[in-house]
Amino acid sequence: MKAVNKTNEKIAIGVTRNVLISNCILSAFKLFAGIFAGSMAMVSDAAHSLSDSLTSIGVIIGVKMGNRQADKGHPYGHERFESGMAVVMAFVLFVTGAAIGWAGVQKIISGTSGQLEMPGMLALVAAIVSIVSKEGMYWYTRIYAKRIDSSILMADAWHHRSDAISSIGSFIGIFGARMGLPLLDPLASVVISVFILKVAVDIFRDAMRRMTDTSCSETLESDIRAVVMEQEHVVDVDNFKTRLFGDKIYVDLEICVDGNIDLYMAHNISLQVHDAIETRFEKVKHCLVHVKPTESV
Repeated sequence: MKAVNKTNEKIAIGVTRNVLISNCILSAFKLFAGIFAGSMAMVSDAAHSLSDSLTSIGVIIGVKMGNRQADKGHPYGHERFESGMAVVMAFVLFVTGAAIGWAGVQKIISGTSGQLEMPGMLALVAAIVSIVSKEGMYWYTRIYAKRIDSSILMADAWHHRSDAISSIGSFIGIFGARMGLPLLDPLASVVISVFILKVAVDIFRDAMRRMTDTSCSETLESDIRAVVMEQEHVVDVDNFKTRLFGDKIYVDLEICVDGNIDLYMAHNISLQVHDAIETRFEKVKHCLVHVKPTESV
């Protein structure tokens, strides 16, 4: 299991590092294009891409911290560091989105006095480059997230997809502004801010779900229960509970067995159930099995 975790850690960090480098280059180009071409929508889009870079850094830190082995101070492991980092990322994103939205609103208000300018062609080119690049980053990250079953990497993938969508908004706004509707450029900036705020809220909600011992899905719990009932000598399952711990799962359950068997056999049955669950479900970090005697059948 340790070898698998180390391999997954290397994959997650490698993918995130590649995306981070690409994203920094893209952000710099978009920022230059936005300033040079006079497009607030593109400047806002560049800020969104920069927030993706911050998210990627958070992913690397979270993965490194979360995969540290359990120690005396953290006997249950460090998986929740990933969730804690996600909360920080969500806060940074929310502040970024709010600032972009407010700046866009102010620009729209000032535009009523005819102060808005038509953005240059470079901003339009940058929007197209951004759409293609960010969609590519989404699929690249998503493929590896599914391969190693990483929720934090999948969240980062969807962050790239949200940036691709916001770039589409930038393209529409810039194109409309060049067609004689300059108000569309700052309006697109406000729409982009909404996307950023939504991503921030989604990341925060998912992180809090993983930090508050939320149970697994009913489907997964049903699958675990079925595996338990497949084991020899298990009569029933009682007091069955699961909880998320970062990206890992803890399982607590009682198995009902014949009350007339000796203690050694009852212990072996509990080990059999324990090993079956942790073998069949890689996300299960620990399974606690309590044996409950029942009448002989």
